[in-house]
Amino acid sequence: MWHCQEVPGRLIAPVRQSGVRAHNLALVLQTVAKSPAPISRAAVAGSTGLTRATVSALVDDLVAGDLLIELDPAPRTGAGRPAAGLALAPHGPAALGCEINVDYLAACVMDLTGAVRHRLVEHADLPAAGARGAIAALGRLAARARTLAEADGLIPAGAALAVPGLVTADGQVRVAPNLGWQDVDARALLRSTPALADLPITVDNEANLAALGELHAEPDAPDSFVYVSGEIGIGAGIVLDGTLYRGVRGWSGEIGHITVHPHGRPCRCGARGCLEQYAGLEAILREAGVPALERVAAPLPGAGGALGLALAAAVNLLDVDVIVLGGLYAPLLPWLRGGIEAELHARVLTAELAPVTLRPALLGGDAAMRGAADLVIRAVRDDPAAWLALT
Repeated sequence: MWHCQEVPGRLIAPVRQSGVRAHNLALVLQTVAKSPAPISRAAVAGSTGLTRATVSALVDDLVAGDLLIELDPAPRTGAGRPAAGLALAPHGPAALGCEINVDYLAACVMDLTGAVRHRLVEHADLPAAGARGAIAALGRLAARARTLAEADGLIPAGAALAVPGLVTADGQVRVAPNLGWQDVDARALLRSTPALADLPITVDNEANLAALGELHAEPDAPDSFVYVSGEIGIGAGIVLDGTLYRGVRGWSGEIGHITVHPHGRPCRCGARGCLEQYAGLEAILREAGVPALERVAAPLPGAGGALGLALAAAVNLLDVDVIVLGGLYAPLLPWLRGGIEAELHARVLTAELAPVTLRPALLGGDAAMRGAADLVIRAVRDDPAAWLALT
């Protein structure tokens, strides 16, 4: 059976009945997901405009596919029969969110509700391991995470990897200077690891995924902001009107290589005076005169000022009013804030009209890993019909 759908600028295009069902399944599942409390079938029908009979049939399919659960109704407080409430299923599909950074590997298991069920982190010298060695080690960590997921009755629906570098849409890491990677087919290497061989795999820039994690970290999160991730390298994820801005080739956000001192220190990327050389981990430890971040106990005007220079340029260009600092910057914000805010106040054209809000990442150092997992979970929520076809 066919239905018709108008496509702007074109003739009316036919839509198969299966396409209508897939759309409606996603509509129902997303309505439940967005509800702050368990929601009845009748309320779903009222919210979506679908008939109660249609909603009931779709809900039955989603419950059978372990995407929704039906909770016992609350005790009756008035006339009428109390309605059972629908909620996302905490069992069923799950995501493996992974991250490779300069000095650690990480993996987590996230269920359909967005809850992190397991979190694994290993510290290692990843540049020395090379791309193959690093991805093989990640494969072993992912295997442990998958075993823990399956012991909970969860079924991995896919995996996503966060990498600090330029990543193409097909999973090629064109360059990751701080890892020493160039033209690495990360997705293919991940598929060669037994734990991930049978799963859909996505590879993306770590700051992009961290920004997505922050976007969905709480219901009232801002829908436009710049997320800045500080580690040995520095990256940014740009979210505008609730959508990640990727640029023409998906390589936006390389804020660590904005020039803050034109004739300054040489950078691993081959240029001079990059932000990373003044506000990356090594620069911060050098300025603080301590061997570890835990010992930083005084303002960092050099690193903060360099960050402020770069962030002022971003705010002037993008017209955003929220900056989220993640990675090592989140716990160091008290020591960085003075230098950053001084530059923002001096250099942002609209500083007096619309002050910039500076805040730490809600997800802390786990933002990229959790954003990677969230990417997989949202793919299931957006297309539950595809998941149901596999079960």
